[in-house]
Amino acid sequence: MSLRLPIQAGSLLRMRAAFPASRSIQQWAPLRTQSLSAVLSYSASRNLTSRANARRSLQAPIASPIWPQPVVRMPMPKPVAVAPSAAFSSGPAAEEVAHTSKAIVGWWYLYCAALVFAIVAVGGVTRLTESGLSITEWNLIKGMKPPTTEEEWMVEFDKYKKFPEYTLLNHNITLSEFKFIFYMEWGHRMLGRFIGLSFILPGLYFAARGYMTPAIAKRSFVVACLIGCQGVLGWYMVKSGLREELFESKQFHGVSQYWLAAHLGSAFIIYSTMLLTGLEILRTSSKGARLLSEQVVAAFRQPGFRVFAMSTHNIAALVLLTAFSGAFVAGLDAGLIYNEFPYMGDGLVPSDMWALSDPSKAEKPIPWWRNLLENHAAVQFNHRVLAMTTATAVTALWVVSRKFTLPRSSRMAMNALLGVTALQVSLGISTLLYLVPVPLAAAHQSGSLLLLSTSLWLLHTLRVLPK
Repeated sequence: MSLRLPIQAGSLLRMRAAFPASRSIQQWAPLRTQSLSAVLSYSASRNLTSRANARRSLQAPIASPIWPQPVVRMPMPKPVAVAPSAAFSSGPAAEEVAHTSKAIVGWWYLYCAALVFAIVAVGGVTRLTESGLSITEWNLIKGMKPPTTEEEWMVEFDKYKKFPEYTLLNHNITLSEFKFIFYMEWGHRMLGRFIGLSFILPGLYFAARGYMTPAIAKRSFVVACLIGCQGVLGWYMVKSGLREELFESKQFHGVSQYWLAAHLGSAFIIYSTMLLTGLEILRTSSKGARLLSEQVVAAFRQPGFRVFAMSTHNIAALVLLTAFSGAFVAGLDAGLIYNEFPYMGDGLVPSDMWALSDPSKAEKPIPWWRNLLENHAAVQFNHRVLAMTTATAVTALWVVSRKFTLPRSSRMAMNALLGVTALQVSLGISTLLYLVPVPLAAAHQSGSLLLLSTSLWLLHTLRVLPK
């Protein structure tokens, strides 16, 4: 960029005659002053106030008697490059937003979330086929190698025969049948090891290369610790089904429902963290992040929308609680009683709802809160109530959403949430009516995680990016 300084042709000719090329301008002070005055007078009429620029224009060499208008180039400040992500804000907050995790980290998180989804589905089939107690030891490294010879298989089979499940439930099992349940549990454990390596090794690489923000790096460390704790919870769950005192039990239900609920709930928390983190990173690193954020901000200006957005958090929590209650139903095999809907016996509430805490019905009454977690009828009733409450809340949320102008992704998530809820309720009722067949029961467990995923997706689409 340059500024042009126009000078009168007549003044330039007089300057040419007054200043021969062999003499310097300092030798002709009077003429120099006269020419300088003329130039400054003309420059002032053009609102140019720089005396130094006018003096430099007089000292410039003259190429010919007729001199065109000279160009005086003035240095201009260089433009400052601004990161595209900094357009969301200014100041310290802009620097924090500008430094986002790379998109590959988001895809890696979603990949690990898909693996967790898969292991939850495999774990459901493992439980339904009574395979979880087939491996009676926990060896992190040595346990990776399954038996290969007939002698090794007989050693593992003899170990299994020493525990309650074989004596009370599977005493007629053959070696070929034992191999099936062994491979089911072995595959479940190997998939867990693979998830741990798939998360920890790439996570260390991404953190070392600076692909993650400090906040995401800390969150990844917490998730890695949760994955390790998940393995420990899984072993304690298995160990609860290997106790010798279970030999005295009249009915064998496998592992403790408390450890099963903790194991399943931990998997759901890990999955939810991975899914939300992956979606968050991909959204902040996308080109349309600002547009979507503006749409959400505009939606929040609608009356009552803030309450609607907060309700999506409550829906996600309710879905998680319902799935958690389902773990108690699975742990106690409570789905094998009251195989009817909506009634439970003669009414909506079972007659033996408080059987374990009522002194007139139980030899050794237990506290009411334990009755809600250990009584088969009460556990199934709790799950039914939570499931119907969740379905009603989702339907009401969908009806309320019709009066708001939602972003396109939020509208899709809301409609998907309603559809998955209807599917999950249908699977639950069908599982109950058909006496818990393995395909339906496995689909019902996976459906609970799909329903949680949809509710988290809706919650994510209504989040506002930091300004």
